[in-house]
Order: sequence, then C-alpha cells, then structure tokens
Amino acid sequence: QVRLVESGGGLVQAGGSLRLSCVVLGSLFSIDTMGWYRQAPGNQRELVATITSGRTTNYADSVKGRFTISRDNAANTVYLQMNSLKPEDTAVYYCKILVGSLVYWGQGTQVTVSS
Repeated sequence: QVRLVESGGGLVQAGGSLRLSCVVLGSLFSIDTMGWYRQAPGNQRELVATITSGRTTNYADSVKGRFTISRDNAANTVYLQMNSLKPEDTAVYYCKILVGSLVYWGQGTQVTVSS
C-alpha cells in the first residue's frame, strides 16, 4: 500500500513563504518523477513543478523564480519551497509520483495567500 502524506500548507500573507513536504509511505523499489500540482476553486488541476529521478526540474511559468522543487530519495520525500507568494497562488496543492506506469496522488494541502 502506497500513501502520500503532504504537510506544510497554511495561511500566509502576500510576499511570504511556505515549504510543502510530501512523504511517500510504503514499499517502493524506486520513484521516478515526483511533482506538485494545484487546484483553485473552479479551476482545473494544474502542474506547478516536477523533478525527475535525475533531478531535472520543470516549472510552470507562473511560479518560475519563486518556487523551488527538491527531493530526498533516501527519505522518499519531495519538497516545494514557495517564496514571494501571491494571492493567485491560493489553491489546494497535491503531490504526485510516478512509479513505472503507476501514478499516486496525495490528499492535498491547502495554501491560502492573503492580500
């Protein structure tokens, strides 16, 4: 049984920072790509950032230069450092991993940025 547990969300003022964490629990041989997605009310879920097993990163244009994704393979954890937060970053943030052809999602963590 694989379970993704996210943490680090909360309420922050515009310009502030948050760090999201996602721990992958369960028996896995290896994890390929890890990533963060977000969904605001009334919107579709969208990619925020991904990082491959080789640590190649990809970011949505809206977060480039403000967010940084990283991973700790020994701890099966992926992080999202979010700086210079804007009200438009408000959303539920989801962790996603790829293990071969299998896809796993976390339950989501709310991030709210006040103006």
